[in-house]
Amino acid sequence: MTRPLVYVAAPLFNSGERQLNLAIRDRLQPHADVYLPQLDGALLEDKVRAGLAPQEAAEAIFEDDCDAVRRSDALLIVLNGRAIDEGAAFELGMAWALGKHCVGFKDDPRQLLATGENPMISQSLRTIFKDLGQVENWAQTLLKGTGLRDPM
Repeated sequence: MTRPLVYVAAPLFNSGERQLNLAIRDRLQPHADVYLPQLDGALLEDKVRAGLAPQEAAEAIFEDDCDAVRRSDALLIVLNGRAIDEGAAFELGMAWALGKHCVGFKDDPRQLLATGENPMISQSLRTIFKDLGQVENWAQTLLKGTGLRDPM
């Protein structure tokens, strides 16, 4: 049985965000292959520093990340913050449109709407995990082949 590929869509612009992303990856990795853009992709500033023009760097990142979403079996989006990361929101929309299994993670009480997440986000997700233990439990079901079919 091949291991499922989970794309982690998350903000990655400061050390706290990157540390959370690594913690999520660590919970997923025993049970699934993980595409984490901060490790498996590239950061815009790194590509520009390496000599690419900003537009070329942006195009390369866009193509790489879109390809990874297409190859994935599931997408986990980090919803922390008052409003979610714009790039992660795009990746979620793309994954949902492609019929991928989409779930969320949020351990942050801040939210933009008094009623919860934006409906375009919440209705794209099978569930929203509130702690890393729930993420790991879901990842275990992926390895058994059940986590991609049934809502949690």
